[in-house]
Amino acid sequence: MPKIKTHRGAAKRFRLTKSGKVKRAKAFKSHLLTKKSPKRKRNLRRATYVAAVEAKKIKQLIPYK
Repeated sequence: MPKIKTHRGAAKRFRLTKSGKVKRAKAFKSHLLTKKSPKRKRNLRRATYVAAVEAKKIKQLIPYK
């Protein structure tokens, strides 16, 4: 049986934690930042977790990470 290839696009966007959760960066941080408050931008720096339903699909894309 051949090896399962990692989906490189997903591997760059998501990380698996030791407990098996899928971690992702928050959106809305790339441009149009002048109108956003410092507090809002600061909170966007922190990562968050993917919903359990979607995490199942993402784990299939990044099997070894």
